[in-house]
Amino acid sequence: MSARLTMHDLSVAYPQPGGASLLALGPLSVEIERGTFVCLIGPSGCGKSTLIRVLAGLQAPSQGQTLLDEEIIQKPSRRVGLMFQDSNLMPWRSVIDNIALPLELQGVGVAERHQMARALLPRLGLSTEFANAVPGELSGGMAQRVALGRVLIQQPDVLLLDEPFGALDSLTREQVALDLMQMWATAAPTILMVTHNINEAVLLADRILVLSSRPGRLAADISVTLPRPRHLSDVYSDPFGETAQAVRQALRL
Repeated sequence: MSARLTMHDLSVAYPQPGGASLLALGPLSVEIERGTFVCLIGPSGCGKSTLIRVLAGLQAPSQGQTLLDEEIIQKPSRRVGLMFQDSNLMPWRSVIDNIALPLELQGVGVAERHQMARALLPRLGLSTEFANAVPGELSGGMAQRVALGRVLIQQPDVLLLDEPFGALDSLTREQVALDLMQMWATAAPTILMVTHNINEAVLLADRILVLSSRPGRLAADISVTLPRPRHLSDVYSDPFGETAQAVRQALRL
């Protein structure tokens, strides 16, 4: 399943001393179609993480509204999965128990939730030998895979990813990104992913939304027309380079 995300004249402002306010984001009007993979890129401080929090129902907009299909987003929804840069795994819980945590909170029995978590391991690129390992025994890339599994086990219609690979080394980042792309091709949720990496955005996305400096407004909406499935070797193609250059121009790098 997947869902459409819509932003209508969305703005977020933060109160300042003396009664003033600082406009951090917007106004922004964007529609993200069901089942598409969209990357969000822009300079630091332009409101990318703020937008993710609003779409996740964790923060209210100052003006405008956001919708999940036809429903106004006012609180967190089980239809929406959220993942940050920090894996935030519980250090005392095993890999399986970390992945299965959302099902445990929903009241799913031990046997059923463990079975579902184990079934996810191959899709996450994790060997079953790590099923009972604790986070302290995992590499950074493995920990992020577990964090992704914790989101995917909820079978969300939308995935909101806030720089999920930012803390990883470049080689691990590439592999986890490719694994994410393969999992998306199978389940086809709608994905909005924040990244600072232009090549990563072009490799993964159907569309790249480029935000301006604060307050973040839509500077460019760039379609990525590279055929799927995609491979790391695509970064050397002319269409890839042309798209990456369009993103850089929109960012004015």
